[in-house]
Amino acid sequence: MSETAFDVIVIGGGPGGYPAAIRASQLGQRVALVEQEHLGGICLNWGCIPTKALLRSSEIHHLLGRLDEFGFHAEKLSFDVQKVVQRSRKVAKRLTTGVKSLLKKNKVTVFDGRGRLAGAGRVRVEKDGAAVAELTAPAVVLATGARARVLPGLEPDGERVWTYKEAMLPDTMPGSVLVVGSGAIGMEFASFYHDLGAEVTVVEALPRILPVEDEEISQAAHKQFKRQGLKLYTSATVSGVERSGQGLVATVALEDGSTQTVEAERVILAVGIVGNVEDLGLEDTRVQVERDHVVVDEMCRTGEPGIYAIGDVAGPPWLAHKATHEGVLVAEQIAGVEGAHPIDPLRIPACTYCRPQIASVGLTEAAAGERGLKVRVGRFPYVGNGKAIALGESDGLVKTVFDEETGELLGAHLIGAEVTELIQGFAIAMGLETTEAELMQTVFPHPTLSEMMHESVLEAYDRAIHI
Repeated sequence: MSETAFDVIVIGGGPGGYPAAIRASQLGQRVALVEQEHLGGICLNWGCIPTKALLRSSEIHHLLGRLDEFGFHAEKLSFDVQKVVQRSRKVAKRLTTGVKSLLKKNKVTVFDGRGRLAGAGRVRVEKDGAAVAELTAPAVVLATGARARVLPGLEPDGERVWTYKEAMLPDTMPGSVLVVGSGAIGMEFASFYHDLGAEVTVVEALPRILPVEDEEISQAAHKQFKRQGLKLYTSATVSGVERSGQGLVATVALEDGSTQTVEAERVILAVGIVGNVEDLGLEDTRVQVERDHVVVDEMCRTGEPGIYAIGDVAGPPWLAHKATHEGVLVAEQIAGVEGAHPIDPLRIPACTYCRPQIASVGLTEAAAGERGLKVRVGRFPYVGNGKAIALGESDGLVKTVFDEETGELLGAHLIGAEVTELIQGFAIAMGLETTEAELMQTVFPHPTLSEMMHESVLEAYDRAIHI
């Protein structure tokens, strides 16, 4: 076991941890990164990236089923689910290898093992119960991420009751799937399995699916999913699950007090995540843990001087890009870079990659009203856009929310094809404190889906051209 001195120690190599380490090294710091399993974390290995590879495959399968619309004909189309999974794993491995190269290029020392605080400015690294190193540094960054939340009585068994991890690695394609939870993870898996031919049922405890989204967008999504053939239960909970043959029988408690029986070969739990706060050596520090996350201030500082927490372990919003920016913020703060300022959570875009895609940034219409703001709301449907019709993707909506008094863009909420690529335009506009005037004067290219962003702004001020 060796003792090594650094300026910064980062515990966790996910989308928050490795950017923090790289940025700190760029600023002249001696940096150690401790990762116990996979560089790139859950995001690159079991989350953001491989799920998008899976969804790309299911999207292609759905498109192949529409060949006649585009003037093509094919017979006996089929797919191999194992090859679909293999492709997603190759994509994840490629990016994980890239992270390793980036860390090496930026002279970050990587320790393979579990990091744990062992006193002021000290981190002990262990692997398989054996000590690997004793590291010292005046600054420690906790970036340990999170794991799937488990419901009592519905614990995953890796066989019939799955978390996101098992849901990404099916050996065979199940004929039916019950998804518990309708947030981003739940609806992405619901979309994936449905587009590959499974019967999908979604159960959501809250009154609507995608409950954090603008209500109008949630309702539009509900309609589209029902039209596709998904079964959706809201204000409902799974009160019990029993094995039956090769599958499961779930009892779903409905809002009116009645119950519904749902049979499925597999159940996917998608009821949120829990921060990895255990066994970090926080007991003898002033770091506070609230429920399942580390408490931090707006600059990601914990209650213990010199200890920071970023990403999922520091609480919502649980987004990889939020973790990355927090990592950079902390690295610059430690290095004494002038001008480091807090990240405004309202300017962090959120994306759900189901079909249809969902994307949003800023306040919902309801949230703006709750703040006492008078708003102007613009809406533009996909059916009014030439590019959307040419693509065969005429279902969707772009919605914008403005402060009536100042013209400030308060929020944008989109549903439809490729909205996850469009939302950054509104995020940039909000970051620049753009008003409706600048957005109206901006020339958007034609024919593009982005024109709907312009038309939505125009519609908020009764100036829309194409509706």
